[in-house]
Order: sequence, then C-alpha cells, then structure tokens
Amino acid sequence: MIMRWLSALVITFGTVLLGAPSAGAAESVGMTVTVNGQDIATAGPTNPIRLDPHSPAQVQVNLDNDTASPVTVAAVDLSGHVLGLTFFSYHTAVGLTVAPGQTQTLDFELDLSGLDGQATGLINGTVTVRGNDGTVLGDISTVTDVRGSLMSVYGLFGLALALLTALAVLDAALGIARRRLHENRWRRGLRMLTPGIGIGLVLAFTLSATRVWAPTLDRWLLLAGGFAAGFFILGYLTPTPDTAEDEDVDDMTDDELDDSDAVDDDRTGRIGRIGDDPTDRWPSDTGPPPTRPLGTNRPH
Repeated sequence: MIMRWLSALVITFGTVLLGAPSAGAAESVGMTVTVNGQDIATAGPTNPIRLDPHSPAQVQVNLDNDTASPVTVAAVDLSGHVLGLTFFSYHTAVGLTVAPGQTQTLDFELDLSGLDGQATGLINGTVTVRGNDGTVLGDISTVTDVRGSLMSVYGLFGLALALLTALAVLDAALGIARRRLHENRWRRGLRMLTPGIGIGLVLAFTLSATRVWAPTLDRWLLLAGGFAAGFFILGYLTPTPDTAEDEDVDDMTDDELDDSDAVDDDRTGRIGRIGDDPTDRWPSDTGPPPTRPLGTNRPH
C-alpha cells in the first residue's frame, strides 16, 4: 500500500515535469531587477536573494523599450517554484507605460509577511513583467533564500515525502529479510525502484531546505535517477527466494504434528484407567475366586 502511494507520487511528479509549460515569453523590453539592492540576475546558491517574512522587500525594476511602439506594464510577479510546482507567488499591479526608445524605473515595496507558511530554504525564483492582456514582456530567473518555517507548505511537502519513503524502504527491507520478494529478478528490481526514487527526492529536498543547493530540475533528476538505478540493481541481485524449500519445511512440520497427535491418542486409548474396562471388575454374582487353606489336600 505504501509503495503504491509513493509510486503515485512519483508518477505525479513525472506528469508535472513533462507537462509543465515553458516560459514562452514574448519579450519585448529589456529589464533589470534588484531586490534590496541586489541584482537578481547575478544571484545563485552562494549569494541568493534573501526573502524574510518579517521584513518587506524593496524591489526596483528598470525597463528599456527598444521597440517602435509604447509598451504598457500592468503587473510584476515574483514566484518560487520546485519541480514545476509553485510554492510562493506575489502579484503587484502597476500601471506604467514606456515610450519607444525610453527607459523607465519602477520602485515598490513587497510585503512578505505571508511567506513564513509557504516555503523555506533555497528556492528557484522568477520575476516576470506582464502586459495588459497577461502576456509576458520579460522575465528573469534567480535563486531565493526563503527564511520561512519547516511547517510551511514546502516543508510539509518534504516531510510527507520523507515519511512515505521511510515506509517504502521498511516494506522492502522486510520483504528481503522474510524472503517474500518475487522469484523473478526483474520484478524484484522494480519493487526496489520506488524506494530508490523516494530517497533521491528526499535528499534533494533536504539539501534545499538546509540551504546547501537550489533544487534545479537536473539535480532532482540526477539524484532520483541515481538512487533508483542503485536500488534496482540491489533488488535484481538479491538471492532468489527458495519457496519450494519453505513449502517442504511447512509440510514436514504439519506431518510431524499429525503423527504426534496420533501417538498421543493411541497411548491414551491403550493406557486408560484401572476399572474403566468392564473386564477389570469381578462379576457381582460370583464374587472373587475361591481359595483353599494352606496345607490341605497336599499329596503325600
């Protein structure tokens, strides 16, 4: 049951990864963005953009219109995503028109008070500028250091993934210890595949939550695929369970128990108790056999 749940979770991740739409930005303006004075384009795992839910972020967006027509900016979005899933998102509505060949600067303060319950750790982020009809005018990818709580949506997601993986590993270990795996090597390998994928995903989440690295797609795939391959080989090379020998032992044990019961019944029937058999009693009408006094009728 546990492995089915974890398998469904892995399949869901695969669907999200394969079906996640690309940015598809029809960029028409040049842009630079700074958060608290730091250029987000140069941020990385070693120098991420710090987002603290206890203090607002000062955002500055510089827009350069190189087209021959005016460009109207309707909103600026800041979002954080992992494996194609969005864990935090902030939408700021603006009304700014940039004339052809002109550069405009947009400054605003972003309230991050709700970030504590959304995510924590290193998260890949994106700042997107949108037009009136929602089209993407430009976007910049970055790495954010979210100072949220482990009890956030992202933290609980990782804890649930860790719990399911631990149960799947325990189930597989018990199957090996009790020699209850399938006789076919490929089936045994496939059974160990799911715990391997789970361990890889949990490790990637842990490194993200502890701010060791940003969970990019290639790193998730590398860890999940590496552990999956290793556990598949482990399951493939495990000794084939000798089910025929186990059945013989069970049959012998049952036969021995049956023989023992038969012997006990036979002994009980043969021994019984004195006086239970009618032949063990003297007939009531004759009494005990007659006796003769000693010394009488002896031959001389």
